Amino acid sequence: MGIVVMAGITYEIDDKAIVEQIRNDAMNAAKELVEKARLTAGQIVVIGCSTSSTLGNDIGSHSVPEVGKAIFEGLSSVFKPLGINIAAQCCEHLNRAIIVEHAAVPNAEIVNVVPQPKAGGSFATACYSAFEHPIAIEHIKADAGLDIGGTLIGMHLKEVAVPVHMQQTHIGKAILIAARTRPKFIGGERAHYDESLKDGYPKF
Repeated sequence: MGIVVMAGITYEIDDKAIVEQIRNDAMNAAKELVEKARLTAGQIVVIGCSTSSTLGNDIGSHSVPEVGKAIFEGLSSVFKPLGINIAAQCCEHLNRAIIVEHAAVPNAEIVNVVPQPKAGGSFATACYSAFEHPIAIEHIKADAGLDIGGTLIGMHLKEVAVPVHMQQTHIGKAILIAARTRPKFIGGERAHYDESLKDGYPKF
């Protein structure tokens, strides 16, 4: 790997086949999540991503802009045509703030920060560059999520989160954990429920 400087030390990859593999892994993960979580247009998927982990390094140690861009491209190739929105979770340096298209959350309270590879993360930086009208917000309640490399996305999921067991278990060398959400069951012994909502939110 050759070293470049961009808002702190970041890294490049000489073996482009690794980048292509990671892009394909992301695309396959998106396809599987859409099917298993029954995602539809207008819904939001929160993505937590450590590019360091995709290359087998400790989280936060080897930020790779090229890999962040590849993961975005793989996910977006599936989600965008379906009208599903990506919400990119930034790293701890930005308190896990969210980068998202303004149209997805038009009434959200915007905060002022622009992610960088070492202060936000390479994936969030790639999303900010690619989105038409990117904004940063502190909170979101997403319909589903992908955690690439153990970034902890639970704080940005709707209640109740349900694990999605994926055949695509890794993106690169990073462990992949997926989740969907469903409405809460409320009430007591006299309550009646719409059993179809066990599988997720209603599709109108």
